[in-house]
Amino acid sequence: MQRVIPVLLSFVLLTVAAPSVADQNDPRLNDLFARLQKTDNRLEAQTLESMIWGIWYSSNDVEVTRLMDQGERAMQAQDMRTAIGAFTKITEIAPDFAEGWNRRATALFMIGEYEASRADVAKTLALEPRHFGALSGLGLINAQEDKGEAAIEAWQKALDVNPNMPSVQQNIEEMKAKLAEDNI
Repeated sequence: MQRVIPVLLSFVLLTVAAPSVADQNDPRLNDLFARLQKTDNRLEAQTLESMIWGIWYSSNDVEVTRLMDQGERAMQAQDMRTAIGAFTKITEIAPDFAEGWNRRATALFMIGEYEASRADVAKTLALEPRHFGALSGLGLINAQEDKGEAAIEAWQKALDVNPNMPSVQQNIEEMKAKLAEDNI
């Protein structure tokens, strides 16, 4: 608990005191990623991840924020057509906003549009190479397409950025077991 208090205090200071660029170029991200690499405390890692996601999700553009919220609500309601429409508008008005591409990649994945999702993941990673969510998503796309080795590679890259992702580690172990079983 003693390690968590400084992290929470840092979150408050980072969100209140620091100027907010609020996208993948936000200077606060470097420190958050460095700390994420060093921690072995799951609660601290979750807090750092939440802070990173919050920065990625945020935009200084009111219309982008409105569309992000609209797209998220639509995804939660399983209305992927509306979600994809909202995220597409974001990619058009703010093509350098990585999270717009990532969210659309997620929605496309959810409807089985793997190649389109893969293209959006590539754009996300071109804008934010540390995007562990996009790397994890790439692993899921590869797994759905029966590209086991490529899935493992993508998930390993996600863990290289964020070593505190137990579900990704589990995906790797399950895929390795599947590949070993398939080779018998």
